[in-house]
Amino acid sequence: MKGLSVVIVGGGAGLGALIGDMAVAEGAAALGIIDINAEAAEAALAPARAKGLPCAFASADIRNGPDAHAAFEAVAAQLGRVDTLVNSAAIFPRKPLLEITDADWDASNAVNVKGTYHMMVAAVRHMQSQERKDEVRGRIVNITSVDAFKAHPQNAHYAATKAAVVSLTRSFAHEVAPEGILVNSVAPAGMATEKAKQLGFLGELAKASPLGRGGTPREIAEWVLMTGGPKNTYMTGENVIVSGGYIYA
Repeated sequence: MKGLSVVIVGGGAGLGALIGDMAVAEGAAALGIIDINAEAAEAALAPARAKGLPCAFASADIRNGPDAHAAFEAVAAQLGRVDTLVNSAAIFPRKPLLEITDADWDASNAVNVKGTYHMMVAAVRHMQSQERKDEVRGRIVNITSVDAFKAHPQNAHYAATKAAVVSLTRSFAHEVAPEGILVNSVAPAGMATEKAKQLGFLGELAKASPLGRGGTPREIAEWVLMTGGPKNTYMTGENVIVSGGYIYA
């Protein structure tokens, strides 16, 4: 990530916070965090601040377009330039397939689909005015899920929203390719996070993977940084599946 100004949506905790930490460790020039939790967003900037990097954070309810756009614009104004946007904010509900309510659908669509869309629009509008670096004006990476490509009745509404984000990724990539903006997504399988451990999901993850374990957040984040980093100057509209073989099992 050397020399890039990076903004992470949903970067206050979990995978998003880890991506921010790793971006700083790999030479990012600036870091911005957008999260619904303002305190978490500010705290996630600690590694960047320790290195003396330009930092910015904003709290936003990304379900609302004006709120999402205002947050991005505030962060971008402080950083001056945004080279990479990572959309990591999402909700992950689990519910039996025949019991999903209208409220469940509305909540999942509002955050996972609309929220991602709003942040992509804000990023594209900003990146369109930037000078190119190595033919690239900016990069957007959306976190999708392998669930978008496999039957998943345990959380069908979540899987459906992530399939929608894959489609949005391709549509945006096609629209902005002539302007040198690269848009891709990374689709992990279930990760062996601390929360997964606490909820007792590690056995389920191990059983689902031919490798016999869930991937670590760091193993997923590496692909996000590769897709959103300076080595990617040509790939766009692609979805990188990092599933430990779960996709074909």
